[in-house]
Amino acid sequence: MGDLTRVTIDFDTSHLIFPTLIAILLGLLGLAIVIRDRARIAAAGGTWCRTWSAMDKPRFLGALALTLLYFSLMVPVGDIWPNTGMGFLLCSIPYLLATGLLFMHERGIRQVLPLLIVALVGPTFVWWLFTYPLFLTLP
Repeated sequence: MGDLTRVTIDFDTSHLIFPTLIAILLGLLGLAIVIRDRARIAAAGGTWCRTWSAMDKPRFLGALALTLLYFSLMVPVGDIWPNTGMGFLLCSIPYLLATGLLFMHERGIRQVLPLLIVALVGPTFVWWLFTYPLFLTLP
């Protein structure tokens, strides 16, 4: 009976509870939508082919690859300096810069300079805000 009043928290895995629950819930809702609208989804097969052929594939696939790389590198980089948010900061600056450059049509100095300023100031401000006034650690 004494164990009923004691709470132990496994800090290595406790932060994964809500993302896991949300992922399961979104998966179930997506499955329900697919089951409910299966006829409309099957009828739209040609639409997806036309969309794929008309889309800007380098920008779409580049943004997808950059985002996957960003989230994949944030924790390993953050593990070098634990509990400092350096993973977020050091991955967000090049991610914003690379994504901005990817979507720019003209890459002259007048277009790149504001992007460079935003890529440096934006993540730095968010990192500072979370670290000092809010006392929250980022990956």
